[in-house]
Amino acid sequence: MAKATEPRRMPKREYEARVPALREALIQLQVALQPAPFAVLLVIAGDDASGKGEVVNVLNGWLDPRGVETFAFHDVTDEERERPPMWRYWRSLPPRGRMAIYAGGWHADVIASDPQRPRELAHLRETLRHLAHFEGLLAADGALIVKVWLRLSKAAQRTRLHELEENPDTAWRVSPEDWKHHRNYERRARLAEKVRRATHRPASPWHIVDAADVRTRNVAVADLLLARFQAHLQTHGRPPAPVKPRRVTSLHPAGLRRLRRLRLDQHLSEAEYELKRDKWLGRLNRAVREAADRGRSIVWVFEGWDAAGKGGAIRRLTSAIDARDYRVIPIAKPTDEEKAHHYLWRFWRHVPRAGRVTIYDRSWYGRVLVERLEGFCRPDEWQRAYAEINDFEAQLTEHGSIVLKFWLHLSKAEQLRRFRHREETAYKRHKINAEDWRNRRQWEAYEVAVGDMLALTQRAHAPWHLVPADNKRFARLQILKLSCHQIDAALAAR
Repeated sequence: MAKATEPRRMPKREYEARVPALREALIQLQVALQPAPFAVLLVIAGDDASGKGEVVNVLNGWLDPRGVETFAFHDVTDEERERPPMWRYWRSLPPRGRMAIYAGGWHADVIASDPQRPRELAHLRETLRHLAHFEGLLAADGALIVKVWLRLSKAAQRTRLHELEENPDTAWRVSPEDWKHHRNYERRARLAEKVRRATHRPASPWHIVDAADVRTRNVAVADLLLARFQAHLQTHGRPPAPVKPRRVTSLHPAGLRRLRRLRLDQHLSEAEYELKRDKWLGRLNRAVREAADRGRSIVWVFEGWDAAGKGGAIRRLTSAIDARDYRVIPIAKPTDEEKAHHYLWRFWRHVPRAGRVTIYDRSWYGRVLVERLEGFCRPDEWQRAYAEINDFEAQLTEHGSIVLKFWLHLSKAEQLRRFRHREETAYKRHKINAEDWRNRRQWEAYEVAVGDMLALTQRAHAPWHLVPADNKRFARLQILKLSCHQIDAALAAR
């Protein structure tokens, strides 16, 4: 971890001579950043009274405001409290080509919590793991993360607090809480050191800047940002070359065996379906309402072959849920805005609040299916996606969400029959296109990718349900049954 240098007081004349060149360099940074395939995240954290807000204001005055956003995470709102903790940080991420400045960063909440009891300390360790994973995930995607810790000794902090109090224009900035923190300086410093060590990584290191002298502090932060940006531009300045899809080989054959063992000849007559459907719709309605009463959100994930019946299954499912309580998110080709962010960003945006339901018609698993096979991402990107997805789903379930994942499986012959039926039926013709036929020609490759997905993302808290879908009625009833069983089990366990 980069250490602070000995404090140096910068004369006002020297500072004023440095500022014009720094401002020009920062504007040039923004110009160079616009076409770059990465975003810049600047975190300004530090000891109390070290001037975090002052540094942010200075930088905003030196930068072009049209290319930078500033975020400060205050007390958690009700909307934020009803979702996993990382949700509010994901929402703030800048797109590629832009910069965001974070006053305090996502680390401030941890330090403010001041954990001391064993349960609090265990929660601290888990939170720090999530923060380190979050930063590593963004850095692996190309983002430049510059983290600055403004260091202030206890004596310098006391002097700064007195100076602020004695000035009528700044006295409002000092509260009894600030003096309480000052009295507990050593304990808070140990906690801050623990946070920095747990989140210090080669791709997102902490840089300690002595904040005793305001002018030296401001220049040091600007110089650091410029140096880190120039180094990053050298290594990440060009978009990656297009990826040529390779022959697909299985990473985990057990998943493929599980897929191929699934019996597809299971049948349910229309009379049997109608006899049982209302019973299971009623049970699902009760289960969803009980989950809502307990503040538990539900996330349904539907994946499957083209024409496997995902849309029809979702329509039957939602008939049992109050329309005000659910959203169906159809996932198609990403928009320009979505492509400018990490691929999980668009899914985090739709995570439901407590007691609500989100249904994803296709999902984040596109990363390890279509994006893997079509070369829309590099091998290292889809290979690490399994762990990224597992962590995402773990955060959902840790927060209390119930995650139900379905793969609708059908035979190649049945898919062909449905494709032809769509082409021959006027009101279904919009559901078939050249891409569907092209995907069908890669059936074997998709089978391998699906098998890997099943094996590498099967977790007790978010299991995969494989549904035989050659018979639509059988598939729809199975989805209702399995959904009820998993929701009931999740509610009984917690």
